[in-house]
Amino acid sequence: MKNSEMDITTLSALAEPNRMNIVQLLKGGPMAVGEIADQLGIRQPQASKHLKVLNDSGIVEVQVDANRRIYKLRSEPFQAMDIWVQSFRHIMEERLDNLDHYLRELQKKERP
Repeated sequence: MKNSEMDITTLSALAEPNRMNIVQLLKGGPMAVGEIADQLGIRQPQASKHLKVLNDSGIVEVQVDANRRIYKLRSEPFQAMDIWVQSFRHIMEERLDNLDHYLRELQKKERP
């Protein structure tokens, strides 16, 4: 994936609510799979399946610490997502400018 391209696997991985919740948890720092499962109120095998998808898509990385697996977010997918979203900013700004112009014209017509 080029730095400026949004990878569809990132969006696909984040589309599942439990995986999005895991990402939200990991914003606070690295966590073991058991901690993640406890925080989300899901079984550890479920958490592990979601973490595998997040790992395969490059959103998280895993570090083995004895018998624990510690997961943390990777910044690169989120940087790519930010670049992708920014590429739409000019469209949003143009539409807001058009709306502003339209509302000003309506106000002029309403004045006596």
